[in-house]
Amino acid sequence: MLPFPQQPLNYERKKTYTLHIEGTNTHMDPRFSYLGSFKDTATLKITVGDVDEAPVFSIDHYIMDVYENSPSGTEVGVVTARDPDSRNSPVRYFLDSKEEGVRYFRIDEISGLIRTTQPLDREDMAWHNITVMASEVDNPSLLSHVPVTVQVLDVNDNPPEIATDEEVIVCESSRPGQVIQTVTAVDKDDFANGQRFSFALPSQLPVNPNFTLKDNEDSTASIIGRRRRFNHLTQELYELPIVVWDGGEPSLSGTSTLTLRVCPCQRHGRIRMCQGEAFLSSAGLSTGALIAILLCIVILLAIVVLFVTLRRSKKEPLIISEEDIRENVVTYDDEGGGEEDTEAFDMIALRNPAAAEELKFRRDVRPEARKHCATPRSRRTKAVELDEVDVHEFIKQRLVEADVDTSVPPYDSLQTYAYEGQGSPTGSISPLDTPGTQSEQDYNYLDDWGPEFQKLAELYGEADSDVTT
Repeated sequence: MLPFPQQPLNYERKKTYTLHIEGTNTHMDPRFSYLGSFKDTATLKITVGDVDEAPVFSIDHYIMDVYENSPSGTEVGVVTARDPDSRNSPVRYFLDSKEEGVRYFRIDEISGLIRTTQPLDREDMAWHNITVMASEVDNPSLLSHVPVTVQVLDVNDNPPEIATDEEVIVCESSRPGQVIQTVTAVDKDDFANGQRFSFALPSQLPVNPNFTLKDNEDSTASIIGRRRRFNHLTQELYELPIVVWDGGEPSLSGTSTLTLRVCPCQRHGRIRMCQGEAFLSSAGLSTGALIAILLCIVILLAIVVLFVTLRRSKKEPLIISEEDIRENVVTYDDEGGGEEDTEAFDMIALRNPAAAEELKFRRDVRPEARKHCATPRSRRTKAVELDEVDVHEFIKQRLVEADVDTSVPPYDSLQTYAYEGQGSPTGSISPLDTPGTQSEQDYNYLDDWGPEFQKLAELYGEADSDVTT
């Protein structure tokens, strides 16, 4: 059996190994014990062959640092690697191009010196991780890697600012000397350069008549009111500029402007309605304007409700004066089935019972179509025929029908009823029942109205001549 190495062999560390091997017979026969111990020894010499290996870095992990805002080309550090082979081939260095931090650094391929390619900002990225690779010049396919971490050191390059996480509220009931709010500062720089803050009001501005500032000497400051009372209706917002210095080297300062809002407060400083007032202020509406708008909306709603109520209310019939003898205007509330619907109103009371007849005439048929049912005429006047119909007789026929018909609804607006009730000492006053008398009306003016009224003038002229004769 050949010996097997328990760990990788390194030619550069040890080139040869010598092994002493002993062999023993474990099953001895007593009959042959006189021949000896039945074992033997041998010496084995092993020579390690040289294999070309990748370069080896001096340490397994490099940690370097550089100050922020350093100009491009600033030296960060050096990495070293050597060829472990006996040939000691030269080594070349380069950065892994797949990493994000490569664009901030470059490396010299011969010396392994790492430099910056642009100024670094600690507040943007405080640590950079890159990977440096090394290869032999004679055999570039053999590569070795080593991680490099670059820490960006802080420089006091950011001025401090007032920390304004919430809005500063000033109660209307604030008294002079009362602390309105305590403020602190923040600094983007490292703690070593920003742990100590000082506060003051700008010296170039006139004295603020409303507020003053007290430095508490513990990196905080207190805003103190100077007025006896505030009123949000008079002025709701105040601006207060504050200057703050850090404790860095060199010391930097910054000016922050705080917005203070005046709000009505309850006892113990609890805010009562500041949020509602802030909403109205952002919308550009004052309290009076809001009340006026609400009042107008209420008035408009009342008008709409009144209008709808009047439209839905029950209609009253028209009141006709007792002195007006016209009975052709009747207003009632329900809608019937048409002109012949007489269920809603009994028209029998308006008719003359003495003049009622069983014979009823249709009013929608021309006279010549029902001449057999017409009332006999006592005499026929010499009138002008209109489509072979005697207009004068046609009108008389309609008058007779109106007197004798007791069931037709009053759809004819020119209808005049002759019955005024029972027991009247004056009798009927209807002009339809009175004998014809000479008319006092002179219809000669109809001749002057033109051709359209020529037929009517002839009819009334003949009627007057018949009466005269």
